[in-house]
Amino acid sequence: MSSSPKIDDALREAIISQPDVILDDTDVMQALIAANERAMGGNIVDLRGIAMERLETRLDRLEDTHRSVIAAAYENLAGTNQIHRAILRMMDPTEFEGFLRNLGGEVAEILRVNAVKLVLESVQNDDDPAVRRLGDVLSVAEPGFIDDYLTRGRGGNVRQVTLRGVQNGAEHIYGEKADWIRSEACIKLNFGEGRLPGLLVLGAEDPHMFGPQQGTDLLTFFAGVFERAMRRWLS
Repeated sequence: MSSSPKIDDALREAIISQPDVILDDTDVMQALIAANERAMGGNIVDLRGIAMERLETRLDRLEDTHRSVIAAAYENLAGTNQIHRAILRMMDPTEFEGFLRNLGGEVAEILRVNAVKLVLESVQNDDDPAVRRLGDVLSVAEPGFIDDYLTRGRGGNVRQVTLRGVQNGAEHIYGEKADWIRSEACIKLNFGEGRLPGLLVLGAEDPHMFGPQQGTDLLTFFAGVFERAMRRWLS
């Protein structure tokens, strides 16, 4: 007499009537394949089973890649919308003082950063009344300061956009917020021939907000719009 357990008639009928339910259930199919390998014995190599395992592994990797691509696309779309909103808000003010105050207010909120600072190289100094009046956003530095700050005094090529982590923000730039800043985006600005450069700095308390592994395309676009707006004010 056979010792193999007999399948329940109701279950057998359910499987025969709806075989797709079994085929679509990954766990059930893996259990059936494992049972088949045990029945074949340890000395027989099931090439079909090996092939299926490899296909399942490749499918899992493909699904992970697919999810990563979709997540990156959504993140890029969200970042694009964020930059567009910041640019539209930045263009609203009709006076330079309002432009700068708006930069450190609503534009900073849209970009989700804790500080926005504009550094202009100039022979003027921070004691100028106009500079002091806008000191929350604007600061003035001597010529050569920006390249030195971006390269941390090491010299070499200067990129338009530099993303990096910091232990503490520069007090000359961030003022009383310097101790809170843990990452920053530094955007070098070109105001046209015959003018000294500027630097727009976005500072964040989050150490992972900005890093060298991130893309810079959106911030480069933002820099282009900002430069054009500043040229209008400087004129």
